[in-house]
Amino acid sequence: MTVVTRFAPSPTGYLHIGGARTALFNWLFAKHHGGKYLLRIEDTDRARSTEPAIAAILDGLSWLGLPWDDEVTYQFSRAARHAEVALDMLAKGHAYYCYASPQELDEMRAAQKAAGKPMRYDGRWRDRDPKDAPADVKPVVRLKAPQTGQTVIKDAVQGEVTVENAQLDDMILLRADGTPTYMLAVVVDDHDMGVTHVIRGDDHLNNAFRQLQIIKAMGWPEPVYAHIPLIHGPDGAKLSKRHGALGVDAYRDMGFLPAALRNYLLRLGWGHGDDEIISTEQAIEWFDLAGVGRSASRFDMAKLTNLNAHYLRETPDAELLPLVLPRIEEKIGGKVDDAGRERIARGLNGVKPRARTLVELADNLAFYARAGAPPISDEKALGILTPDARTVMAKLAPALEPVASDWNEKAIEEAVRKFAEANGLKLGQVAQPLRVALTGSIASPGIFEVLAVLGPAETKVRLLAAAA
Repeated sequence: MTVVTRFAPSPTGYLHIGGARTALFNWLFAKHHGGKYLLRIEDTDRARSTEPAIAAILDGLSWLGLPWDDEVTYQFSRAARHAEVALDMLAKGHAYYCYASPQELDEMRAAQKAAGKPMRYDGRWRDRDPKDAPADVKPVVRLKAPQTGQTVIKDAVQGEVTVENAQLDDMILLRADGTPTYMLAVVVDDHDMGVTHVIRGDDHLNNAFRQLQIIKAMGWPEPVYAHIPLIHGPDGAKLSKRHGALGVDAYRDMGFLPAALRNYLLRLGWGHGDDEIISTEQAIEWFDLAGVGRSASRFDMAKLTNLNAHYLRETPDAELLPLVLPRIEEKIGGKVDDAGRERIARGLNGVKPRARTLVELADNLAFYARAGAPPISDEKALGILTPDARTVMAKLAPALEPVASDWNEKAIEEAVRKFAEANGLKLGQVAQPLRVALTGSIASPGIFEVLAVLGPAETKVRLLAAAA
């Protein structure tokens, strides 16, 4: 048997973090078993489904590195097929027309509520002759569900779960206007797409009992269900925006790397011993449903950020450069020329260990981007460039010229130390204004590293600008 999984989001908003984890688990399970991972857009809610939301989902999955196999399936376009199955069930006696009017149904529910009973359809048209149907009511098609016994799901995560069939009513398959319901559409699509494993959030577990009844009525193969626990916030409450329940695009904007986010989502509810840093190759090799826990996992932004810092350090400079350059250009409000790009490339490795996100990396590299004096907006930094400090910078510029032919960190440090000693200054009295003059900030990579990256000509330009 070829394993086939699917991710089936509704395009009513962004690809949220819980959906991204569901997609990841489906993708990994399919890859682990050499199978297929399919994408279905469940766009039957026409009032809420939007093209921008579809685009955001496709873009989010692509950025996250979870490419799907085959063409995307759009559920709404398959409405005729869904209706065909409902009519087939009618012909086989597994479904029936219900002519109960909306007013009747409201009265039925009100009576049930008043009696303290569960509010569900009472089957009043289950065995009635359609000849008795009122002429002014368009019927719906309802499933003729079993009324006795149990429906059992052997869930790959939750274990064996059972519901009494008496608790389930005859749900609607086709509405009065002939459009299929979500429950019917999901089952038909999963069958037609050859889905063997339905891996989704455990908020869908109750749906599975009803969907399984349709599957059995049609005599179709039952998929393996795996309902994974939801993600909670650090406080144990349902994950919300205040916890970080944002769209995947927001994490991209915040400067997280796809590999880091995949690794973090993998460890939310799944484990492999004490392993925390897990490459994509290892994840594909190790992932199986047995490793998914039954308890809700807790989202921790600090942990994600620290994990991202690890991935930043491990990512080769050549791969980081095209990711960070657009952010630097956005920060400085213009294009980086070839010389600036070269300085950024030389300085990247020294800045990486100090950054946790691409945003921080861009912030820490921006002073390399443009030639000339960097802008100084921080009051503390401006306060360091006193008239005396500016005089020191003016003197330092020519003092560094002898090492221009052998411009490296060791030679530069030695020259600066000799300059400080010759002028009766402590090293800090030179290094602090030097840092501000070269970077525009009181915080930067090691000052001698900065000098080495800038080069003798650019260093002189910035020192003289500070002196002026």
